[in-house]
Amino acid sequence: MSIDHPIHKAIVAAILAIVMNSIPLPVAAADQADMRDEAALLSALAVAGPDEARRLDRQLQRLWSDSGSAAMDLLLERGRQALQDEDPQAAIEHLTALTDHAPDFAEGWTARASAYFQADLAGPALADLERALALNPNNYNAMIGLGAILESFGDKRRAYLAYRRAQAIHPHHEDITKALDRLRSGVEGEAL
Repeated sequence: MSIDHPIHKAIVAAILAIVMNSIPLPVAAADQADMRDEAALLSALAVAGPDEARRLDRQLQRLWSDSGSAAMDLLLERGRQALQDEDPQAAIEHLTALTDHAPDFAEGWTARASAYFQADLAGPALADLERALALNPNNYNAMIGLGAILESFGDKRRAYLAYRRAQAIHPHHEDITKALDRLRSGVEGEAL
């Protein structure tokens, strides 16, 4: 799998955008109370309009990016920075240290899957996404990553299903909408 192909470049760019948009931003004290109730955030996200969905998405990303350990959060930050700097090997190293020391932290697995995918290592990326989704089955970014990998393999039907699963949780995510629009004509009429 080469990143030189235009669809692969688009997929890698989308995954990087997702990872970079997952970086926690400062949050107002009023939002702190709501931020810790994942079920409430997910319920609100499912029925929110586009503007409210962006706010809820940011809160979920902050929640999911908090490992509970400053050291583990630093490894996640360094891994994400390496991804942004297009240094997948450094990202893999930081994120492997994170998953080794915090194996129950789903976001570490999701981020490392992005690093593996950027390094053209689809098998390890799939394994990490499987682990991430086992730990957090509501992580629509992991589902988007799964869809992107399946799409890169040419498995449009299963990629479409992964994107649809993500859309059920986050109906206004632009990357999901674009992916579904891109794949719809290729899978319409097939038994899903």
